[in-house]
Parts: sequence; C-alpha cells; structure tokens
Amino acid sequence: QVQLEDSGGGLVQTGGSLGLSCAASGRTGSSYAMGWLRQAPGKERESVAALWGDENTYYADSVKGRFTISRDTAKNTVHLQMNNLKPEDTAVYYCAAGRSRYAYTYWGQGTQVTVSS
Repeated sequence: QVQLEDSGGGLVQTGGSLGLSCAASGRTGSSYAMGWLRQAPGKERESVAALWGDENTYYADSVKGRFTISRDTAKNTVHLQMNNLKPEDTAVYYCAAGRSRYAYTYWGQGTQVTVSS
C-alpha cells in the first residue's frame, strides 16, 4: 500500500513561483511513475507532469519551460517546481503514483494553487 501526501500550494501573483512536494510512504521507487495532475473548477483533470524510469519526463505543452518535476529517491519524494505562474494555472494539484503514467493507482489529497492576476 502506498500513501501520498502532497503539499506546498498557496496563493501567488502572476509571474511568481511555487514548489509542490509529494511524500510517498510505502515502496515506490524508480519503478513507479510519479506525476502531478490538476483540476480547475468546471474543467477535466489534466496531467501536468510525470516522471518514470531513468528520469524520463513528460510535461503538458501548457507548462513546458515553466514547470520542472524531480524525484528524491532517498527521501521518497517528488517535487514540482512551478515558475512564471499564470492565472490559468489555478487549480487543485494532485500527486499520483502508479506502474504507468497512464494509469495511476495512488493519489494524494490535493493542494490548491491560486494565481492572481
């Protein structure tokens, strides 16, 4: 059983930065895909970034060049650094883990990110 606890959300102005963290308990390791997804009010949940295997990464087009996902295997944490934030980045962000980035099994509780214009 894997449990995920995500944190680090908050309120920031346009152009600002935030870092999200996801602490995983239980065995995950590099064999698991770890990702961040977000859901804005009235919109479908979308994948923002993912990391799997030997540092393979995925980024949604809307965040490329602004967001960076990284993993600290020793601490069993995944971090999402978000720079140059825009109002359209406002959403609840969820950490997720699973055998594939297309089918996550475990989810964090979500953390709110609000970007003011």
